[in-house]
Amino acid sequence: MSESAGAPPLLGLLLRLATQYWTDEVDAALRAAGFGDLRPAHANVFPFVPEEGIQVTELARLARVRKQSMAQSVEELERAGYVERRPDPRDRRARLVFLTERGAALRPVGVTAGRQVERRWAELAGETEVEALRATLQRLLAPPPGTDA
Repeated sequence: MSESAGAPPLLGLLLRLATQYWTDEVDAALRAAGFGDLRPAHANVFPFVPEEGIQVTELARLARVRKQSMAQSVEELERAGYVERRPDPRDRRARLVFLTERGAALRPVGVTAGRQVERRWAELAGETEVEALRATLQRLLAPPPGTDA
């Protein structure tokens, strides 16, 4: 993992590797629970779908992905029975994305697997360190003051 002798690894690399570890653990739990038809890109959808539904454009903004990528993921998840789209009562031209019963059943499996990863990391680094990392990442990912993002 060394870029150059003595230089610490870039944060981006460490974050990517941590994300890959996290993804592998959650994917294994989802497969074991019967949700083996998901792709990594689908993880951009589930955390952001509220009970009252959401437009694809807003999903893409929250997940920080292109609208086209989000639309493709939503289409795939709709075909697989995880989400459904319904007309938006506030905008007749738009549609809202909702989790189906199957989509809602997936959430607790993913959350439980994610919490297991966090517990493992807390055992290695300490709970205080993991909570400090969470707080730091939330600050780093927050929109700059004065923006709508």
